[in-house]
Amino acid sequence: MDFTVTRPKRKYECLIILHPDASEKDQKAFFQKQKDILKQFEGKFHHIDSWGKRRLANPIEKLKVGNYFHTTFEAKAESVIELERVMRIEDKVLRFMHSRLDDRVSLGQHIDTYREVIKASIQRENEKEKAFQARRQAKKNSKP
Repeated sequence: MDFTVTRPKRKYECLIILHPDASEKDQKAFFQKQKDILKQFEGKFHHIDSWGKRRLANPIEKLKVGNYFHTTFEAKAESVIELERVMRIEDKVLRFMHSRLDDRVSLGQHIDTYREVIKASIQRENEKEKAFQARRQAKKNSKP
């Protein structure tokens, strides 16, 4: 009798911060390696979104900026263990975080929600910047 249990594929998202000096070629090679690992575990990437270079909240190895990436994929749980193992070895990876997504929500819906949140965040940042500039201009105009 065979009692092997097949594990279901789960939905995950990952936020990755790469070294700011990583070239586009390095980034493509890194994500190709990630795709190859997922294929070994019968998984696949659904989307990779680059946020570009952004300021880090706290310096990492004396660096103040990093290349941010957001990915979603579907794979077996063992793939996350292997992905994290490879990321710990990779010099270009500063930080990473995997999160399991709700299986009841499709990845397309999750990505749409994610983009709405990012859009709202950018809008709030723009409003803060406009208010700051208005205060700065008012302060400049009030000086004799």
